[in-house]
Amino acid sequence: HDAVVVGSGPNGLAAAITLAEAGRSVAVLEARAVAGGGLRTEELLEHGFRHDVCSTIMAFPPLLDFFSSLKLDLVTPPAPLAHPLDDGTVVLADRSVAQTASRLRGDGPAYRRLMSPLAEKARDLLAMVLRPPRL
Repeated sequence: HDAVVVGSGPNGLAAAITLAEAGRSVAVLEARAVAGGGLRTEELLEHGFRHDVCSTIMAFPPLLDFFSSLKLDLVTPPAPLAHPLDDGTVVLADRSVAQTASRLRGDGPAYRRLMSPLAEKARDLLAMVLRPPRL
């Protein structure tokens, strides 16, 4: 093999696909019996109830763009995550800062101040983080 990729999560699969498309011979090694890493869905707690296993990362635009280009049938929920609170209520995060802030009652303005600058610069920040390292 020209390359060995350790792990079949989204990053490992993306690396293996990119290398294979470039004509390289690739082996993918995975410790689990099921491939997919954080992209997989499993029945974890109750029979018939399927959980995503960290797949909120599919809200990450570059990964979503990469895997969408493969003509896969990706299912993305309208809200990327929900967080249960000690009092039994749930905070539902939306893809919009304004919508999420509106759900947070008294904490909405603080959430908006924290997240708005990040959301406005998200593409620039992702491009900076995902570019090849400068050596």
